[in-house]
Amino acid sequence: MSVTVVVGSQWGDEGKGKIVDYLSKDSDAIARYQGGDNAGHTIVFNGHKFSLQLLPSGIFYSDKLAVIGNGVVLNPKSLFAEINYLNKNDVPTDNLRISSRAQVIMPYHILLDELSEKQRTNKIGTTHKGIGPAYMDKIARIGIRVADLIDPETFKRELQETLRQKNELLTKLYEVEPLDFDSVYNEYKAYGERMKPYVTDTSVLLNDTIDKQQNVLFEGAQGIMLDIDHGTYPYVTSSNPVAGGAAVGAGLGPTKVTDVIGVCKAYTSRVGEGPFPTELLNEIGDHIRDTAHEYGTVTKRPRRIGWLDTVGLRHAARVSGLTALAMNCVDVLDELDVIKVCTGYRLNGKIIDYYPANLDELDNCEPVYQELPGWNESTTDCTAFDQLPANAQNYIKTVENLVQVPIEWYSVGPDREQTHRR
Repeated sequence: MSVTVVVGSQWGDEGKGKIVDYLSKDSDAIARYQGGDNAGHTIVFNGHKFSLQLLPSGIFYSDKLAVIGNGVVLNPKSLFAEINYLNKNDVPTDNLRISSRAQVIMPYHILLDELSEKQRTNKIGTTHKGIGPAYMDKIARIGIRVADLIDPETFKRELQETLRQKNELLTKLYEVEPLDFDSVYNEYKAYGERMKPYVTDTSVLLNDTIDKQQNVLFEGAQGIMLDIDHGTYPYVTSSNPVAGGAAVGAGLGPTKVTDVIGVCKAYTSRVGEGPFPTELLNEIGDHIRDTAHEYGTVTKRPRRIGWLDTVGLRHAARVSGLTALAMNCVDVLDELDVIKVCTGYRLNGKIIDYYPANLDELDNCEPVYQELPGWNESTTDCTAFDQLPANAQNYIKTVENLVQVPIEWYSVGPDREQTHRR
């Protein structure tokens, strides 16, 4: 029996979906524990590339449970768009289960997300999906949960009070038109009716699965460097992608977790604003971006590219308790003569090996690099570690030693068959 949490160990977009898909074959349940439909992941299944934002990667295995946990903020419109998309491509979704305690993203969340971002002097880089405002309402205890949505009378009562408050905000602060109660109520009541067959107490479901000595896999959205507590605040998401978030966001005790796998790329990327010490604003960064097709699954924005930052990886390993790493995109570096790895930062003339919380300090950090020789040959057909070029093997081993976490998986391409265990 294993209870495994898969986390992004950088700024998201590390290829978590592919690793979760790879590990799903040995799991009985796969659960999302935080985030919302701002988290894109791409999976190649039966020769077809699927881009999902909300549904767990395990949805592709009809004999396994695919669970949306209570820590997720759920956009019903996005949910059913993805369900329809999969069903039209012959992927059944009868194995989906949704937590009755998950928060619902409402139209005013999306509108307020856009309006508040427009007013900011320092842009966060939000995707305008309503994620932050939904989590704000959760903490303010005025959010609408799935359990409320699927009960028409409860939903009506909760929406009347909440929409009254939101319309005051929209009209008086932002000076835009108020939302119509009947339109919102009727649309979302219909979503609740359609959602009801999927809804259950997923904490009970997952704990029962674990108690039966079955394997459970948890997947987070975004990455640890976007964690609301441990990331580059305020340029972060509104939830906890760290492994500890799985316990809260899925309703199980932390003692149930047996393994924590961090997913990283062989380099670093991020979308949106915020500090990025190893960013490459040159032809090497452009080459990596173009080779890897580094554009956001959700936003389509070009991702910022940099050398691998092991200071950030060590930070991720510490705050999430990583037991292993999976390194994606080794093949993207195939054509480089020299590859650099950041081993520390130089701050005010001193070498530091920790990630500063203060962004002014972080902006003043100069990365310290170790240079490694490239391998200048294709790795995409390598199916075993000893088939990789010697310099590629050395690169993986060097990162492993710098982070002090074993790299147990690596990938040399986007397909499931190109992910291998050492």
